Amino acid sequence: MLFNEKATVNRVTGRISLFRTLRENVLALVGTVIIVIFVVVALGANVLTPYEPNVQDPNAVGLSPGSPGHLLGTDSYGRDTATRLFYGARISLWVGIAVVIITVVFGVFFGILAGYYKRLDAVIMRGADIMFAFPDILLALLIMSILGTNITNIIIAISIGSIPSCARVVRGSVLQARDKDYVGAIRALGGSDLRIAVKHILPNVMAPVIVFATMRLGSAILSTAALSYLGLGAQPPTPEWGAMISEGQKYMFTLPHLIIVPGVAIALVIFSFNVVGDALRDRLDPKLAKA
Repeated sequence: MLFNEKATVNRVTGRISLFRTLRENVLALVGTVIIVIFVVVALGANVLTPYEPNVQDPNAVGLSPGSPGHLLGTDSYGRDTATRLFYGARISLWVGIAVVIITVVFGVFFGILAGYYKRLDAVIMRGADIMFAFPDILLALLIMSILGTNITNIIIAISIGSIPSCARVVRGSVLQARDKDYVGAIRALGGSDLRIAVKHILPNVMAPVIVFATMRLGSAILSTAALSYLGLGAQPPTPEWGAMISEGQKYMFTLPHLIIVPGVAIALVIFSFNVVGDALRDRLDPKLAKA
């Protein structure tokens, strides 16, 4: 009973400390607000705008920002830029979450195997090193060229390139936890490897995984935009931010808002996830933050 009460107190104290960290870190607070707005816009896109993202209006072609009924203007087909931005946020959020889930599941699995079993360590880490030899975007381009161009394949391509990084992070934490006294005690009492890994080691390696996942959300959104911009991701008329920039670059000087608006959105979201990730790192792993 006393242990449960202590655990509850620790969780409450941790939440208070985390909120205090965000409150004292202005950049992290701003980043959190931007992320909340991003999520609200993505989930409520069909409520926040009266327009459809792909419906063309011949009477509203090429309107500049601030035009009546079109706060962020329209594109060369008369489609509302704000509407396409909102629906693009939905795609980016879906891709980012899917990539993080796949990356964390497989990264934690391989990381624990590599960290806990010395015989598997060399095999798994050498495979990771081979994948590290390829830049993330180049590896994603290679995978996309094989699988084809659509959102599902983007998720697969980005996830494959992210798993080795997550596995390496988890492996380092497992190596530290594996030699702790409590692990040896549980093993001496007859605890199975699966029980030790899942119930005792995994909870102690989640802090760096949370930080990694937060930052990876931003980089997944950036990678998605980059692939779509290159024509290997979302295809027109899908309202994806990178595809919007690609379409708008033809009108860079006549309708500059077509590339400025999605470009600023991408920059703000990436900035927000990075600063929030830094704040979480400071809160969850102070030693790493000081290093």
